[in-house]
Amino acid sequence: MNHRSGSLRREPALLVLADGAVFEGEAFGAVPDDGVSVGEAVFNTVLSGYQEVITDPSYAGQVIAFTYPHIGNYGVNPADDEAAAPHCSGVVVRDLADAPSNWRSTGSLEDYLVSHGVAGITGVDTRRLTRHLRDHGSAPCAFGTAAEGDLLAAARSAPPTDGRDLVSTVTRSTVLTRGDGPYRVVAYDFGIKEAMLRQLGDLATVTVVPAATPADEVLALGPDGIFLSNGPGDPAALPGVIAEIRGLVDHGTVPIFGICLGHQLLATALGATTYKLAFGHHGGNHPVRRTSTGRVEITSQNHNYAVAADSLGATEVTHVNLNDGVIEGLASTEVPAFSVQYHPEAGPGPHDARYLFEEFRMLMDAHGGPSGRDGGAA
Repeated sequence: MNHRSGSLRREPALLVLADGAVFEGEAFGAVPDDGVSVGEAVFNTVLSGYQEVITDPSYAGQVIAFTYPHIGNYGVNPADDEAAAPHCSGVVVRDLADAPSNWRSTGSLEDYLVSHGVAGITGVDTRRLTRHLRDHGSAPCAFGTAAEGDLLAAARSAPPTDGRDLVSTVTRSTVLTRGDGPYRVVAYDFGIKEAMLRQLGDLATVTVVPAATPADEVLALGPDGIFLSNGPGDPAALPGVIAEIRGLVDHGTVPIFGICLGHQLLATALGATTYKLAFGHHGGNHPVRRTSTGRVEITSQNHNYAVAADSLGATEVTHVNLNDGVIEGLASTEVPAFSVQYHPEAGPGPHDARYLFEEFRMLMDAHGGPSGRDGGAA
């Protein structure tokens, strides 16, 4: 890969969708030698937090187009990373800031992307792109400095996220321990974010395990609670993971809390089905109504799949998206398990829904925590 510094004239580049739509721009970041980067194009409406978005492992396989026009203005810093490295396939912006200014900044967004091998395209008419994706749905795309015909061919051959196990590309391979709270929580890493680990670490000593960890191994650790993390891709492509979660549900005594992909996987283990949204929910300002109180929360969201309302079994809907009615939260009526589709841990925010971690703590209290379970007691 090569790199065009922000102080130099950038190379012309194109973004081409699989349906033939073409958007002009200029290359930035880590430019592949063949001038082609591919992925599924989605748009995100956050006004700030671009580093947290780019490093969210849930974006594996996707190209992120930011609707906010000015990106990179406050630089990057290690404290805002949600993972050790980005897993997204590329970044699309209208106006890239070449001279970031912020007391927390340790470098520019472009240099950060170069260091991690992530390509980008700037100068794109992101309003037109967003309207196109909103009207026609998320789509495979290709972008870069290659010829338009080559980019179109690459876009049309790029795989969508449907039916793909992307979790295996982002999950850890070894066990990690975080936090020092009084409870014991086992967290499945389907692409877990640092912000989640910080929130859980305030409550518990958290044992983070790989996505394929069997249910009996998790129960043998004697947890007060089990956490199902966010992650990328199609939940229906993870039958093995769903089977293990079903085993945890059937055990019936250890509280379970799921977020985002964890919500979809828990719902599936409880008997529901999922479907792909046309263009997903990606942003930091989605209104969600809590059904028990009628209170409206402003939430951060990042998902392409949702739980089908007509497939629910022994569960109650706890939260609903006010934009389109999508289910945003569920609770089992038979076992201590609940989940939300959105991100209560979100950094930099909003923080309206952080009470859900306290609800997880109270649920663990009601079922023997903290540390009321012995390892191997399952």
